[in-house]
Amino acid sequence: MHSELAEKLARLTTQPGVYQHKDEDGKVLYVGKAKNLKARVNSYFHDSRNREGRLKILVSKIWDVEVIVTDTEVEALLLENNLIKSLRPRYNINLRDDKTYPYICIKHEPFPRVFPTRQPRKDGSKYFGPYTEVRSMRIMLDTIRSIFRLRTCSLNLAPEPIRAGKYEVCLQYHIKKCDAPCVGLQSKESYASTIKQVEQLLNGKTTTLVALFKDEMKRMSENMQFEEAAKLRDQVQALEKYSERQKVVAGDLADRDLFALHVDREENAACGITFQMRDGKIVGRRTQYLTRIDESPEEELMQMVVERYYTESSFFPDEVVLSVSCADLGPVEELLKEKKGKKVTFVVPQRGDKAGLIGIVEKNAQLMLEEYKVARQKKNEGKVPHAVTKLKADLSLPRLPRRIECFDISHLGGTDVVASCVVFVDGIPKKSEYRTFKVQTVGGGVSDDFQSMREVVGRRYSKMVQENGPWPDLVVIDGGKGQLSSAVLALDEVEAYGKFPVVGLAKRLEEVFFPGDTESVIIPKDSASLQLLQRTRNEAHRFAVTFQRKQRTKSTLQNELEEIEGIGPKTAKKLIRVFGSVKRVREAPVDDLSREVGTHLAHLIVNHFGKSKAKNADS
Repeated sequence: MHSELAEKLARLTTQPGVYQHKDEDGKVLYVGKAKNLKARVNSYFHDSRNREGRLKILVSKIWDVEVIVTDTEVEALLLENNLIKSLRPRYNINLRDDKTYPYICIKHEPFPRVFPTRQPRKDGSKYFGPYTEVRSMRIMLDTIRSIFRLRTCSLNLAPEPIRAGKYEVCLQYHIKKCDAPCVGLQSKESYASTIKQVEQLLNGKTTTLVALFKDEMKRMSENMQFEEAAKLRDQVQALEKYSERQKVVAGDLADRDLFALHVDREENAACGITFQMRDGKIVGRRTQYLTRIDESPEEELMQMVVERYYTESSFFPDEVVLSVSCADLGPVEELLKEKKGKKVTFVVPQRGDKAGLIGIVEKNAQLMLEEYKVARQKKNEGKVPHAVTKLKADLSLPRLPRRIECFDISHLGGTDVVASCVVFVDGIPKKSEYRTFKVQTVGGGVSDDFQSMREVVGRRYSKMVQENGPWPDLVVIDGGKGQLSSAVLALDEVEAYGKFPVVGLAKRLEEVFFPGDTESVIIPKDSASLQLLQRTRNEAHRFAVTFQRKQRTKSTLQNELEEIEGIGPKTAKKLIRVFGSVKRVREAPVDDLSREVGTHLAHLIVNHFGKSKAKNADS
């Protein structure tokens, strides 16, 4: 941190507001909000422990900080949202929502028109949506036009041209679809009342509207206004028909928004879905996609989805239901209280009807993220990383090595022998397909990497032969000619040899060996292709060593329990599995132990650890 930035950080205000981190060229790297600007901004430069990679890189590039002070956290929330959308900073999580979806607009004019649009404008008009399904928006517009008499023309219905008699009634008036405000046959107040009812329908308040129309219809019938009552009867029937299309999912007829999140760390993406429930019925949904999420916790991602939704919403419910808690609900709660005029309840249900509803929303979030991933994969088809293309050329492979599998053996002085197989797709680790193996044919304290490799490769591809794939484009064996020859023997035994290329990568000179070749292939050390092979080899080694350590730790814990008279390997393994660790076995009540191993063994365990405690106390 240079001296000018340090001085600037020391002078920062403690008021709420928005901060922008900038690089040496003045480009905005990140935009954030804070309740206390000084504390929040300074936190980036202190206590670097447990920082995830994206944050470390961001901090290393910060050259300047610019702040905008606001009166409240709510103002900071709204300003942050606007700045992120306009500046699109590199290190903000990329939150892409459905801006291309259509809205229904109630135009800001003396006699408002109601029409669809894909471009909301800040002109005082009201926008409802977005509608993720165009068909549902069309149904809503058809329903509005069948129930309410609204103008569809684009005439300028200012008071002056109406008084001057500039317009004439059109066909819409004659077919009883419009009450002709253009010639003064409908007052501005009457039209505004109709628009208010349209807003109620767009907000899902069908039950309220039906009750209102029925009361008015009854009053008109009593006053012998049968023609007007008949109009209301038709409106009620149209509303009830529309209402039947909506699924009633809550019996309390409440207005609530339901938020759920599904995260895919491997894809570095998440999907947040909001279901809008009005009068107990699901009337719409909104989908938001988040990319470049890195290690951001779910609480933070959920907060981003909720904040973005309510900074752009025109309706505010009585209750907000979340699948996970938000990191800090304060600004959102204040915003909703300000807009709603009363406090809005936030709940994270664990059981009951609301938990069931959230379960449905979560399934939708998972489904939408899967569809998003498929769409992204299709978009990226044909886009092959340079390292993969270079590797094909450097090794003269028959096809692009888009799927690489790499094997490594790990042991401790010939004991606890394990192996790993890691998978890289288009140069990126695909951790969901990693596999570990406990080597079974080698033991007795003598290491035999060749035999271990033969066993593991045979087990991996014998199953693949039975299932006919998915075949790798290249298999990398960590080691020289000996390990490679063992792998080839295994592939030949399971009838998989020849289905894909296999090479050995020797550590000493980073040489690449092909089966049967006496000479190795030397790839320049700065080549992207060699670096890709090294990444796969290093990842296989890391994964194997991690697994080997876990096995050794488990074995050590199990041996400690086996020291107890009457406890054998099988019982010790069961206790570790049930309680999780020796410490928890030591602390477990005798009743819990009895349920697992019987009363006699439970008392033996308690007595054993009791004596150990006494011995430690004496010493």
